[in-house]
Amino acid sequence: MDTRLTPATASSRRTFLGRALAGSATLALAGLPLGALPLTGCASAPPAKKLRILILGGTGFLGPKTVEVALARGHSVSVFNRGRTEKRIPFGFEGVEHLCGNRFPDLPADDARGPDGQLLNPDGSPKGLEQLHGKSWDVVIDNSGYYLRQVKSSAELLAKSCRHYIYISSISAYADNKKTGADEDHALAQLADPNVETMGAQFENYGGLKVVCEQAAQAAFPDRCAVVRPGYIVGSGDPTDRFTWWPVRIAKGGEIPVPGKPEDPMQWIDVRDLAEFLVELAEDGTTGVFNACGPGYGATTGEVVAAAARLASAPCAVRWISAELQAAQAAAGAPIAWPIWSNPVGDEVGFHTWSNARAVKAGLEFRSLETTLRDTLDWWPTEVERRRRVGAQLAEEAKAKGQPAPNLSDPELLRQGPSAAQEAAILKALSAASATK
Repeated sequence: MDTRLTPATASSRRTFLGRALAGSATLALAGLPLGALPLTGCASAPPAKKLRILILGGTGFLGPKTVEVALARGHSVSVFNRGRTEKRIPFGFEGVEHLCGNRFPDLPADDARGPDGQLLNPDGSPKGLEQLHGKSWDVVIDNSGYYLRQVKSSAELLAKSCRHYIYISSISAYADNKKTGADEDHALAQLADPNVETMGAQFENYGGLKVVCEQAAQAAFPDRCAVVRPGYIVGSGDPTDRFTWWPVRIAKGGEIPVPGKPEDPMQWIDVRDLAEFLVELAEDGTTGVFNACGPGYGATTGEVVAAAARLASAPCAVRWISAELQAAQAAAGAPIAWPIWSNPVGDEVGFHTWSNARAVKAGLEFRSLETTLRDTLDWWPTEVERRRRVGAQLAEEAKAKGQPAPNLSDPELLRQGPSAAQEAAILKALSAASATK
């Protein structure tokens, strides 16, 4: 059963919906078409009005979950994207209008034909934003806007035919993490050049780009825009393995190096909770800015580790790796980028403590940590199989073109966290440090 951490005033419609969708997600991962799933019970709390929702993106990680929730609530959905992701991850929804094009006005989509095989233009040339002309929607959910030119052109075009714009930003939009419990009024990141169209060598432009995209959406939709700033989005479908590392690695058992201290704060947002929140904002016509960080209390690294250990199929022994030992390893040329964890001192003291009070008041609810961990573990084998299948497909395509086979990593290896060799080295260093005390 899906246990939730919700405020006392939580709406029953979203609690019920979250439970209904938990089962449909399992079927979807088994390869059944999502559009054909029976969404029993959702009609018991229908929205006041059936909405026409346009999702800019819609086929990656957050997008499919949002589509699923919107369809379950009885809304009609259109998606606009380049048609590239569907080659790796089947979309699987029936009754969704699929518009193919590029959000950069002067760039083509990836293919001259969309995912359905239809020509994008009568002459076969790729499209930009043309497919959005002459159409109207009630709500736009923008989860694929990363550069000012993308969002500005899309928002200004759609402002004439849509009444509500929801832009998915990021907690990285803030200038710093120096304050614990900071809210949406905290200072924002700034760019020397707001028109830059590269993330930077160290992704240093990401936060500032999200800010200028927010501002472009707000300017095009004055008093009609909602900005959502999620923290780490986690759960089934996550391609990054950041949160996934925790339950999957701990489930394997053995000696496990874990960064920091048990009391270090940690925040995340289950992708399904975020998707439900977006649809609720759409239904309620909510505007404003919201930190979408969970859970609904001050969670810790120790709590995540303990909950994951309870789900593990093999005994595990956690070894906490101090920030000092990590620094020594880095100085010796063996740094480890621990997924999600951040050392809560100095400039990073507030990183995992953002206030979510406004979002909770607007309807954001949270699944339990145990539910997110368990469902991520259940999903992981299907992701390994998908990566294996995509790797084989890429190898076949390279062979057909007379090109060398791509150098792909083992699909069973997590893309985040320390390798087996790094784990062994840091555990050895930990033992050596303990022996000298």
